[in-house]
This record gives sequence, C-alpha cells and structure tokens, in this order.
Amino acid sequence: MPGLRSELVVAVSRTLPWGVVGAAGAAGLLIAAMSRTAGEAGEWLALPLLRAAILAFAMGLVFLLDDPARHTTSTVPTPRPVRTVLRVALVVPAVAAWWTVALLLVPPGIRPPAADLTLEAGAAFVLAVAGAVAAVRFSEEPRPGPRVAAGLLTASLLALLFWPGKWALFVPVEDERWAAAHDRWAVVLVAGVVVGVLGAVEPVRRRVWGRVWGRA
Repeated sequence: MPGLRSELVVAVSRTLPWGVVGAAGAAGLLIAAMSRTAGEAGEWLALPLLRAAILAFAMGLVFLLDDPARHTTSTVPTPRPVRTVLRVALVVPAVAAWWTVALLLVPPGIRPPAADLTLEAGAAFVLAVAGAVAAVRFSEEPRPGPRVAAGLLTASLLALLFWPGKWALFVPVEDERWAAAHDRWAVVLVAGVVVGVLGAVEPVRRRVWGRVWGRA
C-alpha cells in the first residue's frame, strides 16, 4: 500500500517537533563555531566546545517522541514501534547533516579526530532518543521531553564530575586513555540501541488486553 505508507510518512512528519530540534541544532552550531573565534585558546577549546554542541543538540532530540495527540494516535492500526522507527528515520538525515556542519565549523588544524568524535555524538544522540522511548513506554505523558531533557542534562553533568577515572569517557585527545575511552563509548552506543529497541516494543499485556476488549 504505497499510498498508505506515504500518507503515514507525511502525517508523522507533521507531528515532529522540528522547531525544538532546529533550535537545539542552531544552539549547538553556535557553540561549535566559537572555536573559530577563540584565538590561541581554540586548540584546547575545540574538543570541549564540540562536546557541548553535541549535548545541546541531544537536548533537542529528547523531544522527538513528544506528541500532544498521543492518546488519540495510540488507537490507530499502525503499531507504536513502527511510528517510533518512522519518527527516528525522518530525523536521521537532519542529524547527519547537522553533525557534518558542526565538524566543518571547527578549523581543520584544531579539529579533534572526526571518527572518534562521531562515535561520541552517535552515543549521545542514541541515548537521548532511548530516554525519550523509555519515557513514552513507562508513562502516559504526551510530552515527556522536558523531563527527559532535565534528566539528560543532570546525568551529563554528574558523569563529567564524578565518573570514575578508570572508566574515563571525557578525556582530551592527548590523553593515553583516548582509545580505551572510545571503546567504552562504543559500549554506551550499543547499550543505548538496546534500551531504545526494547523500549519501543509494544507491551505484551497491552496487546493481550487489546485483543480481549476487541473481541468483547
């Protein structure tokens, strides 16, 4: 049913919080662009600024599943996992474009290793979306974004301040733990994907009761 699929894509696209995601993306790009005006300090500021830009954009992605009409759309034939995957898929190209621009805003001479930073960005973005998925799964709140954003910001600050050194994640490029830290970032990325996938699955009890009430 190509027509039905296209109608679903258009309908879901219209409900996406493009304004919030766009504002977060703009803030992140402004932060990344500050490396161009930092003068001699830009060399050591480039990495913290890029990480701050990643966090700023991730704060916008937590609103991805906000849907004021959630209690209405929950009764449509299209399963919630399909709607969730579609929302994420529609935003992926914008996320990829944003990250490319953010990297290019940092002068090549002071730009941190792009592949490793892309791993950090991917993990942060996946965790943001996974948090939104979990909030939708375990609450009836149609707009869980603000709470998830507060949780993400708090967790990021606590991790930055109190994360054990032997499992360090936020290390400078010249640190000998850089490679090991990014092995850990890969684990964080995989864990975020797993949480997101499990959270997107429709609860079995809800499906069973739906069938029972449908027969009734």
